Amino acid sequence: MFATESFKYEHKSPLKNRYKMQDIKVFNRWGVEGITIQDPGLKRYINLEPRIIPKTGSRYAGSRFHKSRVFIIERLINKVMVPGHKGKKHFISSGNSTGKAQTACLIVEETLSIIEKRMKQNPIAVFVKALENAAPREEIITIEYGGARYPKAIECAPQRRIDVALRYMVQGAFAKSFNSKKEAVNALADEIIAAYQLSNSSNAIKKKLDAERQADASR
Repeated sequence: MFATESFKYEHKSPLKNRYKMQDIKVFNRWGVEGITIQDPGLKRYINLEPRIIPKTGSRYAGSRFHKSRVFIIERLINKVMVPGHKGKKHFISSGNSTGKAQTACLIVEETLSIIEKRMKQNPIAVFVKALENAAPREEIITIEYGGARYPKAIECAPQRRIDVALRYMVQGAFAKSFNSKKEAVNALADEIIAAYQLSNSSNAIKKKLDAERQADASR
C-alpha cells in the first residue's frame, strides 16, 4: 500500500542557489529591489522576479493564468512585438511592429534608458506605477434582454486590467510614431511617463477614464 499522505515537490533553481535575487538586474542594468505594488488587486498579477534577459519562450503557455507568472517587462516586450487589434483590424504590421523579439527587446531597453534619464528614477518602478495608474477598474459589456441590447457595468478582472493597460500603452505609442518623425522608443517613453504622472496625454489614461465614465453612466 502506498502512503496516501501527499507531499509537495519543491523545485530549486540552480540560478537561485548561485545568485541572490537582488544581484540579478534587468538587462544587467536595473534592479527591482524596493519596488512595491500599491494596488492590492494587482499584487498577484505583476511579477517582479527579475530576469537578465526577459525571454522565457512561452514556458507557461500551457497553464491557466500563465501570463501572471511572466516577468512584467517581458509582457511589455511581448506586447510591443504584437500590439494587438484596433477596430477589428491589425493595428500596425510594419516598421517596428514586425513580431521580431530582438527588435522589441531593444525598443524596451532603450525606452527604459530614456525614462531613467528623464525621471532620475529606477525605470522599472516608474513603469510599474504607470501600469497601476492605467489599469481600468471597470468596463462595460452588452447584454440582450427582450430583443434589445443594453450596456452593463462590470468589474474588470485583475489579469485583464494588466493586459488592457499594456495594450493601450503600446498602441498609443505606436500611433504617435508610425509615419512620424518621432521614434518608437521616444513615443513609448512619453506614454509611460504620462501614465506615471496621470496625464491625459497618455492614451492608456485617456482610455481608462473613458471606460470608467461609460461604466458609471451604465449603472
